[in-house]
Amino acid sequence: MFRRMRQTQNQSESQSSYQKTKPSDNVRISGIAGFIATLFFIADVLFALWLSSHHVADGLIAVAVILITLLGLYFLLAIKVASQWEKAVVLRLGKFRRLSGPGMFWIIPILDTTPTWIDHRVMVTPFNAEKTLTKDTVPVDVDAVLFWMVWDAEKAALEVEDYWAAISWAAQTALREIIGQMNLADILVGRAKMDAELQKIIDERTTPWGISVQSVEIRDVVIPQALEDAMSRQAQAERERQARVILGESEQQISASFAQAAEAYLGNPTALHLRAMNMLFEGLKQKGALVIVPSSAVDTMNLGSLSGLVSLGLAQTDKGANPPVDHNNK
Repeated sequence: MFRRMRQTQNQSESQSSYQKTKPSDNVRISGIAGFIATLFFIADVLFALWLSSHHVADGLIAVAVILITLLGLYFLLAIKVASQWEKAVVLRLGKFRRLSGPGMFWIIPILDTTPTWIDHRVMVTPFNAEKTLTKDTVPVDVDAVLFWMVWDAEKAALEVEDYWAAISWAAQTALREIIGQMNLADILVGRAKMDAELQKIIDERTTPWGISVQSVEIRDVVIPQALEDAMSRQAQAERERQARVILGESEQQISASFAQAAEAYLGNPTALHLRAMNMLFEGLKQKGALVIVPSSAVDTMNLGSLSGLVSLGLAQTDKGANPPVDHNNK
């Protein structure tokens, strides 16, 4: 349910972004043209009043008003202003005439039209591929962002009907094609490679339209929840296996060290006895300590006498530290 809501949200975001950034092909009225036309209309009214006050014939007044009004309409429709990042496609009687802009330019009303205004800034188009099968037949949802710009306004206006929709569909089909050629593991860990391949494919498709792809970035890769849980368990099992391997290697190193120590003590009994005394001392120097020694070790290393000597030494130490109290003298 949550995934379906998320997909619907992505689709609505993509549509709203497309509607927000798509250029309008309506007739544009620039501010300067509106200002000049307003001046002509005001002058038209004032001139008509002046003619009427001088008792000029109504027919002449009507002709003067019509002429001034037409002149104002001419300036209103002839003066166009394109922004710094825009170029206007000018058609004369339906045929391509020129590209105009940025800045102010003139057209001939009725004969010339400006149906398309091309934006040369870098555009952002989000797109996605839902429930697309990878090479190893795993359904995934992939969200991506496309950065592109128009480098040839003439081709963008004449070679494709709606380059905004065309580039969106081209990006989506290219994404589905790339997903079908890659395994899930490659998609998850090789996003940089996937971005480069997507950019190459989309750029090849959009270059004839005068559009250049700047970059493609994968935003998110969503896999089925059951597969995600299985991959998590697999990763945990792999970490446990590595821990056991490391523990086994440590045991091998420790056993090798013990084997070397045994070879060193084998030809030197005195060193072995000294080591045994040190072990007993370290074990018995703490009060209340209990040391368990195998009987075979006691017979082999003569630990019986050594432990007795150590115990006697500890008893003498405790006796010196705590002298007996004479109750009679008290």
